Amino acid sequence: MRHRVQGRKLGRTTAHRKALFRNQLTSLFTHERIVTTVAKAKELQPQAERMVTLARTGSLADRRLILRTVPNKEIVRRLFDDIAPRFVDRPGGYTRIMRLGRRRGDGAELAIIEFVDYEPKKHEPAAEGKEKTSLMDRAKGMFGGGAKADKGEAAEAAEVAEAEVAADQAEEPKPSKG
Repeated sequence: MRHRVQGRKLGRTTAHRKALFRNQLTSLFTHERIVTTVAKAKELQPQAERMVTLARTGSLADRRLILRTVPNKEIVRRLFDDIAPRFVDRPGGYTRIMRLGRRRGDGAELAIIEFVDYEPKKHEPAAEGKEKTSLMDRAKGMFGGGAKADKGEAAEAAEVAEAEVAADQAEEPKPSKG
């Protein structure tokens, strides 16, 4: 029975797990949104929310507590100066987890963990001939979800790839046995 046993081990040693969450917290506070597995996101969420709650008070003691976990002064400064003030009136629930679907290589369930007030930065207009795609569309494309490309486009891409492979193979002489 698993009564009162909290936390997932995620197939890692204690030190590896702590390093993983330290790196993910740093990335989350830097980019305000990261893509990870659902299990890691569920473990990361309470830690991130605890850090934001500590940062809301802004005391030196809380800053030092956070520096124990995230030992990067620039990231902690960003947390205290940029992120925490946005949540002064909110009593918790600073992050959300959105499921993306399964990863193509191993079938792991992926998710985006982000701050609830996250606004994607507006980029310059795309170069002529290229269509703008949202982050969700790109993420779905990377991980095997979403709509498939037109068969004509897929066939053209396959032909180009085959031609490149054939050209590479023709250039390289086979080593002689001997």
